[in-house]
Amino acid sequence: MNSARRGRLRVYLGAAPGVGKTFAALSEAHRRQERGADLVVGYVETYDRPRTTALLGGLEVLPRTVRTHRGARLDELDLDALLDRAPAIAVVDELAHTNVPGSRNAKRWQDVEELLDAGIDVISTLNVQHLESLNDVVEQITGVRQRETIPDDVVRRADQIELCDMSPYGLRRRMSHGNIYPAEKIDAALSNYFREGNLTALRELALLWVADRVDEGLSRYRGEHNIRETWEARERVVVALTGGPEGETLIRRAARIAARSRGGQPQPSQLMAVHVVSSDGLTSAAPEAIADQRRLLAELGGTYHQVLGDDVATALLEFARGVNATQIVLGSSRRPAWQYVFGPGVGATVARESGDVDVHIVTHEEVGRGRGLLPPLTPGGLGPARRTWGWVAAGLGPAALAAVLHLPVLDTLGLTTDMLFFLSATVVVALVGGLWPAMFAAVWGSLLVNYFFTEPLYQLRVYRPANLVALAVSILVGVAVAVVVDLAVRRSKQAARARAEASTLSLLAGSVLGVHEPIPALLRRLCETFGQHSAALLEQGDDGRWRLVEGAGQAPCVDPGEADALVSVSDSLALALRGHVLRAGDRRVLGAFATHIGIAAERQRLARDAAEARRQAAGNKIRTALLAAVSHDLRTPLTSIKASVGSLRATDIELSETDRRELLENIEESTDRLNVLVDNLLDMSRLQTDTVRPNLRAIGLEEVVPATLIGIPGDVAVDVPEGLPRVHADRGLLERAVANVVENAVRHHPADGGPVRVAASALGGTVELRVTDHGPGVPDESKERIFEAFQRLGDAPRGTGIGLGLAVARGFTEAMGGSLTAEDTPGGGLTMVFRLHGLAGAASEREDLHAAAGPE
Repeated sequence: MNSARRGRLRVYLGAAPGVGKTFAALSEAHRRQERGADLVVGYVETYDRPRTTALLGGLEVLPRTVRTHRGARLDELDLDALLDRAPAIAVVDELAHTNVPGSRNAKRWQDVEELLDAGIDVISTLNVQHLESLNDVVEQITGVRQRETIPDDVVRRADQIELCDMSPYGLRRRMSHGNIYPAEKIDAALSNYFREGNLTALRELALLWVADRVDEGLSRYRGEHNIRETWEARERVVVALTGGPEGETLIRRAARIAARSRGGQPQPSQLMAVHVVSSDGLTSAAPEAIADQRRLLAELGGTYHQVLGDDVATALLEFARGVNATQIVLGSSRRPAWQYVFGPGVGATVARESGDVDVHIVTHEEVGRGRGLLPPLTPGGLGPARRTWGWVAAGLGPAALAAVLHLPVLDTLGLTTDMLFFLSATVVVALVGGLWPAMFAAVWGSLLVNYFFTEPLYQLRVYRPANLVALAVSILVGVAVAVVVDLAVRRSKQAARARAEASTLSLLAGSVLGVHEPIPALLRRLCETFGQHSAALLEQGDDGRWRLVEGAGQAPCVDPGEADALVSVSDSLALALRGHVLRAGDRRVLGAFATHIGIAAERQRLARDAAEARRQAAGNKIRTALLAAVSHDLRTPLTSIKASVGSLRATDIELSETDRRELLENIEESTDRLNVLVDNLLDMSRLQTDTVRPNLRAIGLEEVVPATLIGIPGDVAVDVPEGLPRVHADRGLLERAVANVVENAVRHHPADGGPVRVAASALGGTVELRVTDHGPGVPDESKERIFEAFQRLGDAPRGTGIGLGLAVARGFTEAMGGSLTAEDTPGGGLTMVFRLHGLAGAASEREDLHAAAGPE
C-alpha cells in the first residue's frame, strides 16, 4: 500500500433503509476480492438479514472493539486495528453513524477520513435522510428528525457515488415479507415511515441529489478540458432580458420551453435569465421593470443573472456556453427599420454565431417601436419648484444676457465670446430646470445671437456660412449638455431611491426571519414605511366575502373597497392600506411586502398542516401499537385465565388442592395484569384526548407513597420524612404515576442489587420524589424516548407490559403542573425524579380547610 496516495471513497446511497445498500457494498467487495484485491470488512451491520449475512462468508471480517457506555456494551469499528492491518480496501458500513462517547472520533465518517488519509480505499453506505442539507426536508416529509447527520461536502468529495434505487411498491413488499424489519415492527413501519408517499418523496430527493452531483462532475470535467461546445445532457434555457416591456413575454415563453423539455415545472438549473450591462456598470434598463421580471422569473422557477459586457451578443453567448445551455430565447428587436443600417442587431448576431445552441426569436407587441433617442418627456427626478425656476431662467436668462452683452463696454467681445456666454447660460438652465428648459434656452439663445450679434443685425438671417455653422454647433452642444445633466439627475435620484428600497427590503427580510409572528410585524413595518394609518391582511372566503386575518394600526380595513392602496397577495389574500394613496414608484416595495406576507402566510399554513400531520401520525402510531398490544399483551392474560378456568371446570381429571390453588393464583395474577393494562390504555386515551382534569389539593407524600407501594412485588425502601411541605396534586393521579414508575424500577432492578429506593426531599418551593434502581440504565439519547407511548427499550420480552406506564406517569404529573424526568444513578442504573409544587405550612392548612368545606 502506498501511504502517500489518498484512498478512494465509494458510497452506496439509498433513499430509505432496506433498498440494498449493504448488499450492494458486500457484492462489490466480493468482486474486488475475486480480482485479487486485499480487502477487509471493517464494520458491517447486517440487521440479521439472511441474504446480507450470507455475503459475509468468504470475506475477512475484522473483529469489532467493544466499548462500555452507561452500563451497556456496544460494538464499534476497531479503527486502530484496521489501520495496523492496512488493507488495500476496507468495507465500513453506515457512514453517518455516531460513535460511542470516548471514541477517538465522534463520527464514523471521521474514521473513514483517517483511513483515506492512510491510503486505504473505502466502500461505505449512506441513506439520503442523513445528509445535513436534507435533514429538515426529510423531517417535514416523514415527521421523523434524523439525529445522525453527515455534512454534504464529505459525500460530495467521494470518488464514486452509486444510487441504490427501488420503487416504493417494491420496498414495501420487501418490508411486508419480513426482509427488512422483524415481524412485530412491520405494521408500524408500513403505516408510518414507509408510507408510499414518504418513500416516493425520499426517492425523488435521492435522485435529484445524485443528479446534481453528476451535473457538478460534468461541469468540472468540461472546465478542466476547456470544452466550450454544448453537450445536451440536460435541457437548459437562457432568456435574454433588456429591461424592456417585452421581458415578461420572453420569460413566460422560455418557461414553457423549459417545462416541456422536462414535462413539468422548470427547475432553477433549467431556466436562467441574463441581463447584460456595459463594463462601466451603467444600464439603460428601468429598475422597476427588471425587478418585476425577476419576481416573475422566481415564481416560474428560474434564476436571474447579470453579466458585464460591452458586446451584448458575445457576452450572451459566453454566458450560455458557460452554463452549458441548449437554447437561447431572445425578443425581436425594438429598433426601427432605418437603424439596421448600423448593423444586424443582437438577435441576428446571436443566431449566426450560436453554433449548436438553438436560438428562439420571439415576437412581441414592442417590435419596431424603437427605444427612443431622448429621455422621456416626464419631468424625472426634479421637483416642481426647480422645474418652474428652470423655465423662468430659460426665458429670462438669455434675454438678460443679450441686454448685458449689448452694453458699450462689452460690445467689442466678438461673436465667438458671445456664443460661449449663451452656451454657459444653457448649462446653468440645465442644472436648474433639467432637459426641456435647457433645450428651449439653447434655441432661444441661438435666435438672440442671430438677431443681435450676427450680420445682418436685427434680422433672423445669416449671410456668412461660418456664422451659420457656429449657431448650429451652439444649439447641438446646448442640447447635448442638457441631456447629460438631466440624465445625471435622473440616475442620482434612482440611486438614492434604490438605496432607500434596499434598506427597506433588508429590514423587511429581518422582520420575517427574526420574529415569532412575522405577519403582524410586517404589517406594523408597512405602516411605518409608507406612513399609513393601518394595514390589513384580508382573505376572501368561498362565499366571496372578505374577512380580516391580521391587522395593524388604527381601524384596519375589513373590505378592499375601504382601502386607499390595495395589492393582491394570492388568489384569496389581499393587502389593504388606509391612510393616503401611494405613488406609483412605491408599488415595487409594496409588492415586496406583499410577497413576504404571502410567504409568511404560507409558512403558517404549512406549519398548521405539519402539526396536523404529526397529530395524525401520532394517532396512527398509537392505533398501530394498540392493535399490537391487543393482539398479544392483552390476549396473553386472557388466554392464561381461560386455560386455568378450563382446567378447574374439567371433570375428566382429578386436581389436588395444591393444583387448584396454583390455578386460582394464576387467574388472579393474570386478572391483575389485565386490569393494569386496561387501566393504562384508558389513561393514555384520556391523555391523548386532553380529558384529564386533576382535582388539585394539598397532599402529604408521607401518606401517598406507602399506600401506593401496597401490592407492588419486590423490595422497596421508602425514605419520606414527615416534615416535608405538602404538594399541590391530585391524590389518585399521583398514586397511579408513582406506582407505574416504581413497578418499572422493580422490573429492571437486579435481584441482588438491594432494594429500590424511593426518597423525597424539598428544595425551595419544589418537592422532589426520587425512585432509584441499579438496573442497566438508559442511554442519554433515549432518556426522552422512554416517556413516549408504546416504548420498550432494549430486548424487553413480551409480557412485560406494552410500554405505557412511563408515558401515563409523565402525562399525569404534567397535568398536575409538575415534571417527571430521568437521570443516571451513580454507579449504574436509572433514577426517576418527580418535581411537584410544594406548599408552605400555613398555606397547606388553608388548603385543607378549603377542600373540607367543598366548592363554593
